[in-house]
Amino acid sequence: MSRIGKRPIVVPNGVEIQFDGAILTVRGPKGELRRSIHPSVELQIDDSRISLSISDGSKESRSLFGLFRTLISNMVVGVTEGFQRTLEINGVGYRAELSGDQLILNLGYSNPIAYDVPQGIKAQLEQRNRIILSGIDKELLGSTAAKIRALRAPEPYKGKGVKYLEERIRRKAGKTGIKK
Repeated sequence: MSRIGKRPIVVPNGVEIQFDGAILTVRGPKGELRRSIHPSVELQIDDSRISLSISDGSKESRSLFGLFRTLISNMVVGVTEGFQRTLEINGVGYRAELSGDQLILNLGYSNPIAYDVPQGIKAQLEQRNRIILSGIDKELLGSTAAKIRALRAPEPYKGKGVKYLEERIRRKAGKTGIKK
């Protein structure tokens, strides 16, 4: 059995949990999240903690045990504190602008890229080369950040492109001239 799945999830004050057979709803000060729970994973909800167990010992159930514990824990953290991801743009002339719910990115292509920020994610600009994404759904936040990064992934020679703030780019040496 999963060591992660065995740990109970502590529910802080101000967070309301509802479980209706297959749908788990978590409400908190920052918003509300819903997720369908696999039938082989069983939830026991007490006053201030959630415990998980599995109905059978199959390999699929054991693999889902730790996964759903982490997903539910991320839901609880999301509605209380929220999540944040920072992207950094490197390159001459590369910049970002915010226009309503659209992020307009100049990334060295002939035309600027207009990226629609999904519902539930808030984008802020710190300078012209730093994008701060925040939201309560960790999965949506991560996929949004990955899609923006994929528009111009950082290249290893000059480091130009969009990268996560904490990401380190492995730099390569350029070509050297061979004398004959």
